Amino acid sequence: MAFRILSKCRIFQNISNTTLHTNIRSNGVHISTVHRDLMEFFDDKKNWAVEHIKVGRSWTKDELRIKSNQDLHKLWYVLLKERNMLLTMEHECKAQIELFPNPERIDKVEESMNNLETVVRERNEAYYKLEVGESAERPGQLVTNLLGLNFFYRKFEHLIPKFLNKKWRNKHTFNIVNGNIEKFQRLYREKLHNANRKSRNRDRNHVMHLMKRYPNLDMDAVKQQYPSVDIEKIKNYHKVRGHYVP
Repeated sequence: MAFRILSKCRIFQNISNTTLHTNIRSNGVHISTVHRDLMEFFDDKKNWAVEHIKVGRSWTKDELRIKSNQDLHKLWYVLLKERNMLLTMEHECKAQIELFPNPERIDKVEESMNNLETVVRERNEAYYKLEVGESAERPGQLVTNLLGLNFFYRKFEHLIPKFLNKKWRNKHTFNIVNGNIEKFQRLYREKLHNANRKSRNRDRNHVMHLMKRYPNLDMDAVKQQYPSVDIEKIKNYHKVRGHYVP
């Protein structure tokens, strides 16, 4: 988890050369109360054992685009702290068999963090294209592993060049397909086909059960939620007819 956080935070270093100050403007970013102990991982005691907590919505991309790089850097750690607190409270509530109030708070914080990361990537991309003329994303390519499966390999820097790095070349053998894996590929494709077929059958049976139980069902909403199901075809099935006169 720490490596993932550090890799995301490195994005800010490319677009912000200003010195971070310890004070935070009250109208820019709001933070919770500082305890400087283990209570940082827990919610305020007044919110314990309550059914509903008044919370706001998540940060939108338009709101984040008008903020400075310094405010975005501070807001990232505020959201990270809030997410750690919510995950700790959720785990503790499950351990104590208690109700975790407003579990959608975790989704709102994660949505805010995703929107913030998207905005930072946009600025980082614009900065690199303006200064360097290249993309800021880590380069990669579509390769084939020893099992004949295609995947997108993202490149990263090494201290030793590729032609001298024997350990890396022995570990990363790409685009070399062995003829003995034809049986594996055939069984793997069969497995994927069966999984897709079972998924389509589950959706079809579920829609048939809904149509049988609720004759006045909104078909447009059903088509939008289950696009793989042919509604017009299953209307004539016997299993769809309920105990009512059409």
